[in-house]
Amino acid sequence: MDNLVDEGQAVADPSQEIVMHLPAMRAFALSLTRNSSQADDLVQDAIMKAWENLNSFQAGTNMRAWLFTILRNTFYSDQRKRKREVQDTDGVFAAGLSEKPDHDGRLAMAEFEQAFVQLKTEQREALMLVGAMGFSYEEAAETCGVALGTVKSRVNRARLKLGEMLDLNEGEPLDLTDQQTKAVLGAQMPVSGERQ
Repeated sequence: MDNLVDEGQAVADPSQEIVMHLPAMRAFALSLTRNSSQADDLVQDAIMKAWENLNSFQAGTNMRAWLFTILRNTFYSDQRKRKREVQDTDGVFAAGLSEKPDHDGRLAMAEFEQAFVQLKTEQREALMLVGAMGFSYEEAAETCGVALGTVKSRVNRARLKLGEMLDLNEGEPLDLTDQQTKAVLGAQMPVSGERQ
């Protein structure tokens, strides 16, 4: 029992704790980049930066939030560098990506993916952090470097926009925390002990 570590507890060796957060980091990177190989590259770059700056990590603080902040900052730094590259605004590139397996739930995964990629980047990241990754609004705000109200607004707007695009009835919940959706998005979160 002593070998098990709760998500909120610090691991004695921060370099070992980094490995625990890789699946969640990849899922977050995938939501930002919308491309599997770019997501892998982004996670690798973020892990390299974290490893090089491991001595600046303060023991007892939230390792996951620290890693996600590095990943997010790396993503936006890369975006600024790529401003002159051609955007995939018409979805031709995205349409050529491999198709995910059918989703047994109420929403077809293909419909969800088409709607999700149409959200603004800030809305996608906020929804992934709060909805799929299980971050609290406070943790998401800290990770994104914005005010708490900004994160709440982004999540709310993203959910409303998704509901509109997916023709959900008013009041019908849009829940990104179901296990099937998480698995398709690449998050391998534990079933028990999840934070809501």
